[in-house]
Amino acid sequence: MGREFVEIFDEWVHTYDDSVSGHDPEYKAVFENYQEILSAVAKKAKEPVVEFGVGTGNLTSALLQEGHTVTGIEPNGAMRSVAVQKFPELNIMDGDFLAFDLPQKPNSFVSSYAFHHLTDEEKAQAIQQYAELLPSGGKVVFADTVFESAEAKLGRIVYEEGEGHANLVEDLKREHYTTVPVLEMIFQEHGFDVIFTRLNDYVFLIDATKR
Repeated sequence: MGREFVEIFDEWVHTYDDSVSGHDPEYKAVFENYQEILSAVAKKAKEPVVEFGVGTGNLTSALLQEGHTVTGIEPNGAMRSVAVQKFPELNIMDGDFLAFDLPQKPNSFVSSYAFHHLTDEEKAQAIQQYAELLPSGGKVVFADTVFESAEAKLGRIVYEEGEGHANLVEDLKREHYTTVPVLEMIFQEHGFDVIFTRLNDYVFLIDATKR
């Protein structure tokens, strides 16, 4: 359920904000336009909002700036502690994309840079859950690394190998990065209309509205 990657963040919690700010040249392209990406998610969301993978609270901050009521879901204890310190007034709970408790039914599920922790099968299970919980017009708004095709993914791996970006290449091979056609099919099968908007060389904004 994506928790196979949770322990990675026990160490990354200390440098995560530096990475997303572009200070790590190996991941600069992944996090290019980071603040704009978070803002795009927040502007598409409809409140009340459930955010998956709160991390250090960067998307949370953008959501609050848009005036949203936010419930946070974060599986990593170290990350959750940081977020709770930043936003003591919020309800930030242990959970993940598939296993979570809700104090109220949301109008949006949102996330940034996290949905790739699930296999395609798990993504489909998650989206089915969201379809059951959301009203008509409810939203799933995710920003994540997604590739236009399997060939595009392989091409990006070859390119990053040529750049000597060994850690990024390991991530691309290890985690469950999917493609636009796969996600589009999953959302449509579960009653969503979905629009994909490219935000950098890696990230698409996934804007899904329940019919």
